[in-house]
Amino acid sequence: MIELIKVFLKLGLIAFGGPAAHIAMFEEEIVTKRKWMSREHFLDLVGATNLIPGPNSTEMAMHCGYHKAGILGALVSGLSFMFPAVMITGIISYFYLLYGTLPQVEPFLYGIKPAVIVIIMNAVVKLGMKAAKGWKLFSIAAVVAFFNIIGVNEIFSILFGGIFGALFLLFSEHKNKLNSFFPLTLISLFNFNSVIQSIEKAEVSLTKLFLTCLKIGIVWFGSGYILVAYFNGEFVEGLHWLTRQVLLDAIAVGQFTPGPLLSSATFIGYQISKITGAILATAGIVIPSFIFVLILNPLIPRIRKSIYLSKFLDSVNASAVAVMFVVGIKLGIEILADSLYGINWRTTLIAVLSAVALLRIKKVNSAYIVLSGALLGYLLELF
Repeated sequence: MIELIKVFLKLGLIAFGGPAAHIAMFEEEIVTKRKWMSREHFLDLVGATNLIPGPNSTEMAMHCGYHKAGILGALVSGLSFMFPAVMITGIISYFYLLYGTLPQVEPFLYGIKPAVIVIIMNAVVKLGMKAAKGWKLFSIAAVVAFFNIIGVNEIFSILFGGIFGALFLLFSEHKNKLNSFFPLTLISLFNFNSVIQSIEKAEVSLTKLFLTCLKIGIVWFGSGYILVAYFNGEFVEGLHWLTRQVLLDAIAVGQFTPGPLLSSATFIGYQISKITGAILATAGIVIPSFIFVLILNPLIPRIRKSIYLSKFLDSVNASAVAVMFVVGIKLGIEILADSLYGINWRTTLIAVLSAVALLRIKKVNSAYIVLSGALLGYLLELF
């Protein structure tokens, strides 16, 4: 347990850049460095995580903890990974409520972003070699990447890859017994929104705050940025507890702090009802993830043993890596390009140096890559 706490506290402190970057850091720490599980099983967990609601990177932390030390391990790992982000966000929330402004951290983010891009692409290469083995899985990954590039939502891209990829693999291998193919994607297509009824407009209530965040946690699929829509609908337009500016500041805090974007809920909860509100909002949005992970994790080995579900999982894994690749490319273009035809020499330099460090220094820790990028970004911004 102590080892799990150390590992995921560290990851929670250095995990900038969204789920793709977080999972890349997990792969390095859990698979490459500590060898707690095979890369194949890690990919199975990544694929499964993409099929359930909630924050993907936090759920991956729970999956890794469950694999290492059971239910308590999942709880410890998830909480340890969240803790730095929640605590940092809580402190920022206090000063924001006091002064109404956010700290200036842009110079450090300037260098962190290109370093994170390199970490993502490094993980994509390593995971892709396992996930897209053979021309069939590579073709599935390529199709999913195309759909994602043209704007299809990440979760629907992965579901498409899983379902039609599995059918393609089965038909191509002349399998006739498709009647046993279990549509695992029902887990993600089920409308969980009906579980908790809509909350009517009312005065600020801790119960309503908790249940609203619980509802969001149950129906949260796809990118962390979808939280903007959920929070806006519930807290700005629905309950009128926040202004849109406070909401945007909450999302900004979630972006420039390490760890999962769900820490934005901590910020929002604090603005609504201080410390108690922050605790209840954070708990509400993350509790569904623990439940889904505890249900799904023990099923992964059984799914892998099934000839039909194994094809589905292989296709989902290839699709998930394809989506990670597209995310890395999109972020890379955004961060490294000054314009359509020009490049930003500062961010490009940081990216190149980060790539050299990853390639030349054996088992270099991604924490050093991130921190070095932040420092170099700050220094280059002075020129």
